[in-house]
Amino acid sequence: MDILAISKEVSEDVIKWRRDLHQIPEVGNDLPKTADYVSKVLDDLGVEYTSGVGLPHGILARIKGGKKGKTIALRADMDACGHDAQTAILLGTIKILNNLKENLTGEMAFLFQPSDDISSGAKPMIEAGALKGVDRIIGLHVGNVFPADRSGKVFYSTGGMMGDLDKFTIKVKGKGTHGAYPHEGVDPIVVASYIINGIQAIVARELDPVDPGVITFGVFNGGEVNNIIPEEVMLEGTSRAVNHKTRAYMKERIGEIAEGIAKSHRAEVEYLYYLNAPPLVNDKTVAEELAASAKKVLGKELVEELRKPVMGGEDFAYYLEEVPGAYLFISNPLAIDGVCYAQHNPKFALDESVLYRGVACFVQHVFDYLV
Repeated sequence: MDILAISKEVSEDVIKWRRDLHQIPEVGNDLPKTADYVSKVLDDLGVEYTSGVGLPHGILARIKGGKKGKTIALRADMDACGHDAQTAILLGTIKILNNLKENLTGEMAFLFQPSDDISSGAKPMIEAGALKGVDRIIGLHVGNVFPADRSGKVFYSTGGMMGDLDKFTIKVKGKGTHGAYPHEGVDPIVVASYIINGIQAIVARELDPVDPGVITFGVFNGGEVNNIIPEEVMLEGTSRAVNHKTRAYMKERIGEIAEGIAKSHRAEVEYLYYLNAPPLVNDKTVAEELAASAKKVLGKELVEELRKPVMGGEDFAYYLEEVPGAYLFISNPLAIDGVCYAQHNPKFALDESVLYRGVACFVQHVFDYLV
């Protein structure tokens, strides 16, 4: 059976589905038109599915093979940001597998998940039983993964692949006063500046240089008038790590440094840390087998192991805490005016001509696992 040729045959369908979905961009948990579109395609393909799984627009489709056996899950996120391509790839995969199901020993579950980018879609679907009976799960992400690589190559990792999606806030409380008399107050703007610099030393001087970590402050709010020292400043940031130990260490040290610096300047802080999606850590065995499937169907020259993790996050990581699984990247950005824009940029574009490769990797691995 030539799975690559079969996958190329559905390429036009995948591109059409992706373009249709691109015309109805929806974000977060609110994806009524997207869910309706996916449901219609599944109806046309004659595939059974359940709507409202975990979230109002979560969809779980299932296909049973010719004989009983193991169960593999395949997941696509379907909120806008280029995820329309991932949804289309999963639909193409379903079209092929539904036609060939009698050749398979086992069952396939297909998760169409809302709300990936705000890290709140995977857990509700898990809690609703989307992984019940599942032995392994696989997924993928397309687009501007590596701007320097526009080849449509498939990338895999046998361990930590992506960072967590944690968030923190630090409220710095000082004592307001007139800007002409700073000695009569406690300036939270100055204190907050010291805190930012101090916290950056965690990554620069406390983490192993080969153990990735990122701390970024994206919000610094304080003051309304040029000559008045405010009462407080609000800082907000994100912390990213690829392993759980480093994640826990950074969480603790951010608070310790903020509190220590504030105290030394006669200020106070309120520190809150929000644990969102954890680091995405692939199961080594599944990752190696998924990579082998990709090489089998695409050729070794189009499949490459990641040399370093990606510090963006993915709530697919929640599934990997429940069952063994692995994730792939397809690097297929399309340049606009010579620039490959990131996923959340309005000028983001991707090379649709290689989307069939995602279908091929999925179908090949299902056959390798269930035959």
